[in-house]
Amino acid sequence: LIMLTCYSAKVAVLLFVLIEVVCKVNGFGSRFSGTESKNDFSSASSFRLMMPLGATGNGENNGSVSPDTKQRKRDKVMAFLRRQGVIGARKDFTTAMGVDEGPAGKSGGTKNAKKTANAYKSCTETGIVDDMSESFPMTSSGTEWSGFTDRVMGGISMATLVREEVEGRTSNVMKGTVSLANNGGFIQMATSLSRDPSLSSVDASQFDGVELDILYKPDDDAADQEESFNVHLRNPACVRQFSSYRATFQIEPNKWHTVRLPWTAFSGNGPGCDVTPFSPKELRRIGILAIGKPMKVSLALSGVKFYCVI
Repeated sequence: LIMLTCYSAKVAVLLFVLIEVVCKVNGFGSRFSGTESKNDFSSASSFRLMMPLGATGNGENNGSVSPDTKQRKRDKVMAFLRRQGVIGARKDFTTAMGVDEGPAGKSGGTKNAKKTANAYKSCTETGIVDDMSESFPMTSSGTEWSGFTDRVMGGISMATLVREEVEGRTSNVMKGTVSLANNGGFIQMATSLSRDPSLSSVDASQFDGVELDILYKPDDDAADQEESFNVHLRNPACVRQFSSYRATFQIEPNKWHTVRLPWTAFSGNGPGCDVTPFSPKELRRIGILAIGKPMKVSLALSGVKFYCVI
């Protein structure tokens, strides 16, 4: 028994030396030296080290994690970074000036590059709400256009809002059909006046009113008739979704018009603003509407601003 034990001990020592030699030959260093040998020698991972690189075994010097495991971890990290947009995303790092041009005046690789919020000037600083110089749906004052219909209240009016060239002018074009069914009766293009309307408004009291550059194209049956449209403004006095201060204007079809609506033209409609005199000191939103009568609409807007009477 003593001899058998001694023989087993010699075999164990020889086996340990053999493994150490093989590890050094295969470039694994001295993984089994020192305290690590006590932790790893009895585990299956110790024997995987003897496999060729590319098999299940380890190819790393520390031998604690297989290449497959490390690669899977790297893949997970890279996937997370891609989801967060840190790597792999197409970004245009055009400067905060926001010009849509790359070197030598050529168009940049990303057409829809967005400015930083600070690159836009407030509509009350320039007087311009939108001159259609930005990519749709952005305004030149840093807000966004949206389209609405009476379907939000059960109506059946239909409309689209797109950016098109109309008789040489870049314009928002609202096309649709207004129906009075189900107590409806409007289609609308609208934008906030502040970049964060939930927190702030704009003070337009230094101006005298709103100015639109607008074109109406009717059906053939009404080719020579004027048509009426509305501008709606909202401020903190408009306590309900449908509350607004409203002004109506009439335009002839098939030609561009510059329409000016003074602040005195706006009257309150709906809870809150029906009992509060209009004030332009805290404006939050502007909308241009076809409202109140059945009609087919094609309305082009090439500019909206505040104006001053000199």
